[in-house]
Amino acid sequence: MSKFAKESSFEARAAKRLDHEGNESGSVALKDSVFGRKPNIALMHQVVIGQLAGIRAGTQSTKTRAEVAGGGSKPYRQKGTGRARQGSIRAPHFSGGGVALGPKPRSYRQKTPKKMVAQALSGALSDRAAAGKIYVIDGFSEEKPSTKKAASWLSKVGETGSVLLVVSSDDEILAKSFRNLPQVEVAFTSQLSAYLVLVNEAIIFTPKTLESVNAAGSDGKMESAQ
Repeated sequence: MSKFAKESSFEARAAKRLDHEGNESGSVALKDSVFGRKPNIALMHQVVIGQLAGIRAGTQSTKTRAEVAGGGSKPYRQKGTGRARQGSIRAPHFSGGGVALGPKPRSYRQKTPKKMVAQALSGALSDRAAAGKIYVIDGFSEEKPSTKKAASWLSKVGETGSVLLVVSSDDEILAKSFRNLPQVEVAFTSQLSAYLVLVNEAIIFTPKTLESVNAAGSDGKMESAQ
């Protein structure tokens, strides 16, 4: 997470509009309701923890003594051996036995209110906007994917850190051009989250995806962009 700007710096801002060569060709207004809020760090922390918990697989599993093969008969008679009585060689204290209180498949998902999720995303986007790290790529019109062109574009923009590129289903060539760059993460608008924004230093939108996020904030339904 980057160092957050001071409270007084959070106000209506604009994103840099960049052409297919990486040259600045103007600016795009950012909705104050989405990109102009003061981040609530405690709220964003809670939401991010919940989002990370939700993607945990939870597929680890061990076998109990009832699931381990064998051990159907009593290993030796009850009395007269001088040893402790045993009912099965598949008890947890035997080698090859079951596991006592071991993990079983489970869901780690946490219930987070939609309004909290929306506020966390808005706060994260506002922080990147205050730092001047919101870009709009306009006119990346290649006939086929070109990672070389994408790398050149990023180099000209001057972003050397991690970058999140937000695309729509229509931006196949754009997505394929950037996705092989190690510092770039590509996501659809529906996948946009506070976590994805905070782990990347800069955010690049297309005009269509930025319009979608702005519209969600204007309607008071920022959670629709999740």
